[in-house]
Amino acid sequence: MRTLKLPSGQLIPVLGMGTWQMGENTRNRQNEIDALRHGLDLGFSLIDTAEMYGEGGAEEVIAQAITNRRASVFLVSKVYPHNASKRGVIAACERSLRRLKTDYLDLYLLHWRGSVPLAETLEAFQALQQAGKISSYGVSNFNVGDMEEASQLKGGNAIATNQVLYNLMRRGIEWDLLPWCRQQGIPIMAYSPIEQGRLLKHGTLNTIAQERGVSAAQVAIAWLLHQDNVIVIPKSSRIDHVEQNYAALNLKLSDDELTALDAAFPPPNKPVSLEML
Repeated sequence: MRTLKLPSGQLIPVLGMGTWQMGENTRNRQNEIDALRHGLDLGFSLIDTAEMYGEGGAEEVIAQAITNRRASVFLVSKVYPHNASKRGVIAACERSLRRLKTDYLDLYLLHWRGSVPLAETLEAFQALQQAGKISSYGVSNFNVGDMEEASQLKGGNAIATNQVLYNLMRRGIEWDLLPWCRQQGIPIMAYSPIEQGRLLKHGTLNTIAQERGVSAAQVAIAWLLHQDNVIVIPKSSRIDHVEQNYAALNLKLSDDELTALDAAFPPPNKPVSLEML
């Protein structure tokens, strides 16, 4: 598994397993656990979650999947904006740790910006870091203005990543946010890499996939992995999807294929407001 270096010096895998919508239905729980365990067996180690996912249910699924394997997992979770006060963040983190049955997170993110001052959230992140409860911290769904503001605050220079919506259909961050983060040495974490399945119906993507004997999802993920300073976290609730996602690591798109994808999904030619799902 290839890695990127976070501003803290910590290494993070470039491809991980997302858990959005996991833990919402007990009938699916064993399949979700099995998919995550299979991913770990393949070589995945990064697992991304949030207290919002299944209102903690996804974290409970992960806890079962990583039993006796915590040391080999890079674990990421996120805090709700309404829990982003100093006391709220610390309490939310403790709840996540209990659900995950671990005593630390490798990375803890503010899920999106709310009404709590960023300075207060960053203060809480630093306190958690000093207490050994989190190794690094970052943000999610922040635009350039948010990132610039946060970077000027105490502890803002330690923001490790920004997790945002980024895929072939959502390339707006290439205008300003992605270059800004690259300049600062802050990796982007790309969520929803196949646009909740909508990308898989696109003709150009399917043509390339058929010619290469791979899935359209693998092409979409390989395109993101081709981008510099980008980490990809596709949803991983089924064993077959986990296997396809992992195989995307070894799919190298040709210059002609990249050109065709640019023609089908043009990069932005003007500023685009940050998009969220």
